[in-house]
Amino acid sequence: MPQRDQTPPVEAVIFDYGGVLTTPVKDSIAAWLTRDRIDPASFSRTIKAWLGRTTPDDTPMKRLEIGALTRSEFNVLLANELVKEDGGVVSPDELVTSLFADLRPEPLMFDMVRDLKDASVRVALLSNSWGTDYPRETIDELFDTIVISGEVGMRKPNPDIFLHMLDLLGLEPAQAVFIDDAEPNTEGAGRLGMITVLHRDPISTREKVSQIVSNLEP
Repeated sequence: MPQRDQTPPVEAVIFDYGGVLTTPVKDSIAAWLTRDRIDPASFSRTIKAWLGRTTPDDTPMKRLEIGALTRSEFNVLLANELVKEDGGVVSPDELVTSLFADLRPEPLMFDMVRDLKDASVRVALLSNSWGTDYPRETIDELFDTIVISGEVGMRKPNPDIFLHMLDLLGLEPAQAVFIDDAEPNTEGAGRLGMITVLHRDPISTREKVSQIVSNLEP
């Protein structure tokens, strides 16, 4: 007699915010660097030092993400690491706000969230925050569960924030799909047994999720 499939059905799809539910973060950063005439190498060097896979947990960027630094405090630290293309000093005023100024909601991904809800699949939001603003009225109405790193003092890809989300949903890891555009985050979720989708664009992501959630049309 063949064995019955013991894999639990998918009950929820968990979305990252920036770069998944929005236009690509890299595009907004590129526009910011050009607009404010900031030397790209100085930004790349800082990101690598503060947010690399092997960097310690007390870098300014990681502290910002868990709410241990205010955005204003982080702006000052980031400005000190950057340099203008002409060698000039970078102002800390509204630095993170300017960095994300060109980020826009991605309609196709929001359509996917609504289609999943219509298919009776729960939807959740799990985001690392840079002290950035979220469209709270929209997401509060749309998502069943929301976890923002700066509000809970945990950050992706550390396992505690994934387990916190699963606890709020009341699900086992294999019952949830997690979508993120950062590979360290999908790897972290995958190590716990969650089903993961590395986001590259809305069409391919929807196709991948439709192969997992049978009642979502591709």
